[in-house]
Amino acid sequence: MMIVGLTGGIGSGKTTVAKMFHALGVPVYNSDIEAKKLMSASKDLKAKIIALLGEDSYSDNVLNRSYIANKVFTDPALLAKLNAIVHPEVKNHFTSWVKNQKSSYVIQETAIIFENSSEHRFDKIILVTAPENLRIERVISRDTISIEKVKERIDNQWSDKKKAKLSDYVIHNLDLEKTSFLVAEIHKQLLKLSSFTY
Repeated sequence: MMIVGLTGGIGSGKTTVAKMFHALGVPVYNSDIEAKKLMSASKDLKAKIIALLGEDSYSDNVLNRSYIANKVFTDPALLAKLNAIVHPEVKNHFTSWVKNQKSSYVIQETAIIFENSSEHRFDKIILVTAPENLRIERVISRDTISIEKVKERIDNQWSDKKKAKLSDYVIHNLDLEKTSFLVAEIHKQLLKLSSFTY
């Protein structure tokens, strides 16, 4: 089974693209959603996060996402420490999830692949891009946060130009119809590749 990474900067629309692949019957693992579930369910993970970021990381036993975001997105070193705690748990969970899938290929949707040097884990990588001003607009309307906060998060990720050089496919997500067409084309190519190589 081929493992395909789907990545893109905040506000690029990678979740929209993931939904398009899912509609074509491709199993999709959303790393962000699964990470939050694990951060809420795992006592061990919870203890490590509290030790790193403080008691306010959880409010009434519920993950305090805005508090954590405010702490780590202005401090790259702290973000790296949090990722070092959470990412191995997500990786193990993803590996178990893959074993239960029965398709030619699966997609792992994840915000950072190149930033944490995990590109070697994927057979192919799809990058979703969009102009920065559009990404900022999308995130502000989705998360109701300030422009400054969005820019801080963008600055913590690699540029699209840098990531594009290392990706197998690039989807410029401006027009949903064109994006949908590209997804269908990439899907056909991945199905062919998976039948030849696996």
